[in-house]
Amino acid sequence: MAAAPAHASGRSLSLCLASAGIVKTLAVAAFTLAWTHSIEKVDWQEDWRVTPQGLELVQARVKGSGAGMEPPPDARLVDGWFQWQPQRAAMPEVVLGNSGAAGEWRLCTDGKCRTLSEIFGFRIGSNVTTMSACP
Repeated sequence: MAAAPAHASGRSLSLCLASAGIVKTLAVAAFTLAWTHSIEKVDWQEDWRVTPQGLELVQARVKGSGAGMEPPPDARLVDGWFQWQPQRAAMPEVVLGNSGAAGEWRLCTDGKCRTLSEIFGFRIGSNVTTMSACP
């Protein structure tokens, strides 16, 4: 995963995570969001980049298909993963819910993944977490 360029002012961009009234700042320009589908128990991964315009979804991957997880027609099978590049504008924020049925969201940087509970230091449970580029 390539690192995003620094902000025009020369400062690096950071990722802000907010949940249960707590905000965490991670000094990352790019990250992978990973989770397990609650019904199919199949792994998903998305590569994101933090930009001045917001969070940009760079690539998505899924290990299988079914129950609302069909890869788009342009997806390619690479090393057991269906991969594709979603074509969407950067988003000011991404909201992550958690049913508790399939484990937690995992945020991966530099080859290491941590659950949101590990990042926040408390059990996230069904609390909503909002991701955004830090102001």
